[in-house]
Parts: sequence; C-alpha cells; structure tokens
Amino acid sequence: MNPADILRYGQKTVDELIDRFSPADWDAIALGTWTTKDLVGHLGAFEVRFAEVLELFAGGEPATNLRAEPSETFNDNQAAIRHDWSVEAIVAELRDAHARTMSFVGRIPPEIWREVGTIPWYGPEYSLDDFLVYIEYGHKREHSPQLEAVLERSVARS
Repeated sequence: MNPADILRYGQKTVDELIDRFSPADWDAIALGTWTTKDLVGHLGAFEVRFAEVLELFAGGEPATNLRAEPSETFNDNQAAIRHDWSVEAIVAELRDAHARTMSFVGRIPPEIWREVGTIPWYGPEYSLDDFLVYIEYGHKREHSPQLEAVLERSVARS
C-alpha cells in the first residue's frame, strides 16, 4: 500500500469539486442542515485530526488536540466552530491540514503503517493503514457525492 497515493487521490477528488463551486454553491444545503461550506469544514476538521495522529506517529507533538474531542459530538461541535468562517478560511484549513498530513507520511516507516494494534483507540485489530483507508480516504469518498449533488442542483437551476 502507498499511503501518499491514497491521500493524494482522496484530496484530489475533494479539490476538484471545491474548484467547481460558485459563490452561491457554498450556501446550498449539502447534507442534512449542513451547507457546502459546513461539509467542507467538516472534512477540514477531520483532516486536522488525521494530521495530529500522523504527527504523533512521526515523533512530533501536535499543536492542536482535536483527537481528544468526543466522537459523539465531534461533527456538530466542529461544524459550529467553523460556521462563521469564510469560505477561504474553510478551504485553507482543509488544504493546509492535507499538506501537513502529507509531510508526515514519509516519516512513518512502512512497517508501522501496517502494524496491527498501533491504534487501540480505533480498535485493537486495526493498523494505521486501515485507519487511513477507512477514515481518511473513505470519508472523503463518502461525502464527495453530496458535494457533487450541490453542483448538479446548481447546473439544474442555471
């Protein structure tokens, strides 16, 4: 498995959608009560949290601590925090966090990526590469159709 490729392709999918949004698309409902901006902000919060995890594996100490946020309230709390942020700030957070994530990938040895039991808080039977695929890549792919639907509705209104 190549973690850098998986991360790059997941981010590429989201970036291609972001680059197609018109100003009005950012206020459109994308998921439940979340606007496109809220949903992209949610992806940004996840990316920051994933960068924190990788930084620990790379021997660093993250400046933030989103990984300590309770999973039951993480999504709504982080969306509320970012609600009044500008679109530019939302996109910058996501892309900056992704750049941080990518900076840690090569600093983590391949055997650590695949070692089962290194992330007991996720499940003792999982490895870091499982977490990468299921949580990071899978999460972006899960929300991509919702972002794509915003674009489709935008074209239909035109």
